[in-house]
Amino acid sequence: MLENASRTDLATLGEFGLIKHITQHFNVENKSTLKGVGDDCAVIDAGENCKLITTDLLVEGVHFDLTYVPLKHLGYKAVVVNLSDVYAMNGKPEQITVSIAMSNRFSLEAIEELYAGIKAACEEYNVDLVGGDTSSSVLGLMISITAIGVAPREKIAYRNGAKETDLICVSGDLGGAYMGLQILEREKQIFKENKEIQPDLEGNDYILERQLKPEARRDIIDLMAKHNVVPTAMIDVSDGLASELFHICTQSNVGCRIYDNKIPIDTETFGRAEDFNLEPLTIALNGGEDYELLFTVKQSDFETINQWAEITVIGHITEKAEGLNLVTQTGSFIELKARGWDAFSK
Repeated sequence: MLENASRTDLATLGEFGLIKHITQHFNVENKSTLKGVGDDCAVIDAGENCKLITTDLLVEGVHFDLTYVPLKHLGYKAVVVNLSDVYAMNGKPEQITVSIAMSNRFSLEAIEELYAGIKAACEEYNVDLVGGDTSSSVLGLMISITAIGVAPREKIAYRNGAKETDLICVSGDLGGAYMGLQILEREKQIFKENKEIQPDLEGNDYILERQLKPEARRDIIDLMAKHNVVPTAMIDVSDGLASELFHICTQSNVGCRIYDNKIPIDTETFGRAEDFNLEPLTIALNGGEDYELLFTVKQSDFETINQWAEITVIGHITEKAEGLNLVTQTGSFIELKARGWDAFSK
């Protein structure tokens, strides 16, 4: 089924290319499976409502660095990134399972600290820990969390529902988590060179929190429900705005235009990007880990969402032939490239 005569480097496929390759021959056999691989969550028919299921794996040295990530923050973030996927389907998370593998360098007290963060997230978002697994590891710490949510079938927001002329919207602001990571990596390098120097984190509270303790946008889902706004397509911004737009446009078979002066960037993010000689707009497009919601709505919803301070309309959906474009303030069109996080990138 998956036979190849020669060796293929995984980096040539990328994370999503690999997922597509290894799942392409799997068929859906059960009528209760409404959506399998290919969205933020799987969707399972459960009668009046549908169950939403998503899972995420975090590996030490790949997804987090314990040099500067406190274990309590790690536990909290590990839960939140999964809950964000449920919200990205316009659903409500209700349960999680947690599986961890740890090496013998971790004490009981360290694992208690990790679970204190998991517990804090469960309490904040009103979800239940209902199971999981533990194992030993020879390579540090690995965490796998599965989140289970619920949503009415008619209100589930898939990635493939965007239509021409739909408005493209994003919650909050972008690029902050990436700049928080740059601050932490800079201080780590300074500390490695001279362990007498204490980290200089002053004035970076917002972007550090965006990286170390992100929040899922439950408030946006509640707001849309209150005003009866149902997104035509939605995804959370985990790999970068440009990458997520590619997912929506590819699966919806459409193109898009977004406008550079509409992309929301916090002043702290903007300033730190310039300090690092980075282009703030590039960071906002490709940084990732913001866990904001990117979604499309019908033009008729504009008057409603335009009153919401936490939502910015950044562009609109076009026909597929136009491609994916960033429009500058001078009216120039720049083709968007998906340069966000790729687990198998070299």
